[in-house]
Amino acid sequence: MTGPSRIPVAFRRLCAQARIPAYASDGDAGADLSATATVTLAPGERALVPTGLAIALPEGTVGLVHPRSGLAARHGITVVNAPGTVDSGYRGEILVNLVNLDPSESFTVGVGDRIAQLVVQEYLHADFSETDSLPDSVRGDTGHGSTGGFGMTSPDTFEEVTTP
Repeated sequence: MTGPSRIPVAFRRLCAQARIPAYASDGDAGADLSATATVTLAPGERALVPTGLAIALPEGTVGLVHPRSGLAARHGITVVNAPGTVDSGYRGEILVNLVNLDPSESFTVGVGDRIAQLVVQEYLHADFSETDSLPDSVRGDTGHGSTGGFGMTSPDTFEEVTTP
């Protein structure tokens, strides 16, 4: 199996602390973005955290800023507008809108800390056309929990596992 396709993305460091976006492992979809300022987030607080980077994405691509799973699992830190969108025409600094969802503990982001992941992908533009009716589908117009909520949907395919 071959690795992922690669696409050149020009970037500019806006300050000396800016780190080049980097993939932690060969198979990772997201390149880590790092903070260039120390920011303390109280419980429930959000802040735009600078990365010190501006990028030039090729036309037809978008940069999606995703949370880092370790920050979310260990500290309740996530990206407010996940995924954040970096359009190909944007040339300003990438700022990551972090929020602290921990109910009681403050969290400090330090300079150089990896705070988010940037996934670069191609996209399509839709040609929207208004119509008086839409084609039928199995789901129809049901939504918000209509497919069974969050519980197990096929209990006969799982065996209960108990630990000693």
